[in-house]
Amino acid sequence: MTAVGRALPAPAGSARRGRPGHDLDTVLAIAVEVFNERGFDGTSMEELSRRLGISKSAIYHHVQGKEALLGLALDHALAGLEQAAAEVRAAPGPAVERLESLLRRSVEVLVERLPYVTLLLRVRGNSATERQALTRRRRIDRLVAELVEQAVRDGDLSGDVDPAVVARLLFGLVNSLTEWLKPGSRHTADELAGIITAVAFGGLRVHRQP
Repeated sequence: MTAVGRALPAPAGSARRGRPGHDLDTVLAIAVEVFNERGFDGTSMEELSRRLGISKSAIYHHVQGKEALLGLALDHALAGLEQAAAEVRAAPGPAVERLESLLRRSVEVLVERLPYVTLLLRVRGNSATERQALTRRRRIDRLVAELVEQAVRDGDLSGDVDPAVVARLLFGLVNSLTEWLKPGSRHTADELAGIITAVAFGGLRVHRQP
């Protein structure tokens, strides 16, 4: 198993052959850790060099620079979320069930790729790389809104609220995990997905018979 769970494809022209002991996955994993700690703009190549214990030229042996590392990291997060969205889009069944499935799969991706999804949620479109990532995120957001709208039309969700707001709130629940979840948490992805879907679709309050 690699540092990011699989071999990462690098953008054309950005990756070079790695040196023994300093493979691309390791460089990327440490870079994401530093980006999350210091912010992408606040991270210098000198800082990455110190954290990795290698020279800047050794980092350039793997990638063209800091922006290329950001692109690889965001792609790793988005690839998992896009795969989940594609599976749900192609699945049969009522929209409300597919919506719940998408929430569950998104939690699984977040837990599996926590540092990468955390970084994704912090981008603000300050560069072409970030803007491309945000465009890809919006495609997933649109699928969520479509599923909510269809579930409302099907009578499975209340029509008293704006579907777009519901979509944002549902995935706000999922994304909030990045604020407190730590690697190695005692909570499994399945447990967290169960809690989130229970709160989202069933609520917390017990409705007692009068």
